[in-house]
Amino acid sequence: MNRIIRLSIFSSFAIGILIYISSCSLFSNSKVTLDIAAAPFKMLSQYHFFKGELKELLPNDRIMPYDLISPLFSDYAHKARFIYLPEGSTIDYTEKKVLQIPEGACIIKNFYYPDDFRKPEGKRRIIETRLLVHRKQGWDAVEYIWNDEQTDAHLEVAGDLKQVSWIHYDGTKRDIDYIIPSKNQCKGCHWIDGAITPIGPKVKNMNKDFAYTDGKENQLTKLAKVGFLKGVPTDVKTCPKIANYLDTTADLNDRARAYLDVNCGHCHNPGGPAYTSGLYLNYETQDKEHLGFCKTPVAAGIGTGNLLVDIMPGDPAKSIMVLRMASTHPAIKMPELGRTTVHQEGLELITKWIATQSGACTTPAK
Repeated sequence: MNRIIRLSIFSSFAIGILIYISSCSLFSNSKVTLDIAAAPFKMLSQYHFFKGELKELLPNDRIMPYDLISPLFSDYAHKARFIYLPEGSTIDYTEKKVLQIPEGACIIKNFYYPDDFRKPEGKRRIIETRLLVHRKQGWDAVEYIWNDEQTDAHLEVAGDLKQVSWIHYDGTKRDIDYIIPSKNQCKGCHWIDGAITPIGPKVKNMNKDFAYTDGKENQLTKLAKVGFLKGVPTDVKTCPKIANYLDTTADLNDRARAYLDVNCGHCHNPGGPAYTSGLYLNYETQDKEHLGFCKTPVAAGIGTGNLLVDIMPGDPAKSIMVLRMASTHPAIKMPELGRTTVHQEGLELITKWIATQSGACTTPAK
């Protein structure tokens, strides 16, 4: 009798283990469950964007990782970017604007901090995941905040503040109060031509190699090969490509223009939220006055620091652009959102660039 009882207990235990393993396997292999007509899920894991442990960010089927040549500065946060496309969908290639990503798609951007920036593949802490969901009525921004255990992230519309620390590239310890934006604040960067729009995935900023699990390959070529992107030229060397602003061996002007395009141009362009300023910093702008050279601001106040022009050629100290980049004061700093610290490398780049510019302004400088 005891033997029968022991066998029964063992059998029940074994069956339970098999059920558990089966359920885990089923969960890890579940298809993406994004429904663009439904309200956002309460938890990030419910979308099944990633396989296995959520914090590993291993993309599920129909999800491709990507990277940018010159990234937007966000208080030194690292980013893991992905694009989800539903079955049967493709992205239209376009050189002048952001990629034409179809309805039903989702851009997934994870913000994280490695414990030690000198070991970027080591232990990390994911702070937030931002989704841009292409619904029938247009793009919708959805925000998820990760828990301390790094097991999941919950939906949040009001934003939050997280204390973050890390070891920087120079070996020093850094601490910041990281601000997670509210849903409405997302419009501050993504509001273009009267609608929320992606700003990162552009051909000129994606024309680079990426280390995929099956080897390194140009991102445009790879996306075309897997059926995500149509209309890609056979020779991607003919596609536009901006400079990496952190590459000190690249041309100074190319680096500066890339920095301004990525960090400022999404607002400061003819269709962006800052269009009334007349200061257009997107890569396509060639007019020097619209770029800020000898241009007086449309509004005075604390944000000008009593300086007269956005860029004083050859004199960074008399340039409003440098003043605003070097400040963390809420009424002075630029960009207004997305940073609480000064991007030292970016500030040094733009300062050096302005110092090398020639020309005289007719407007007298103080």
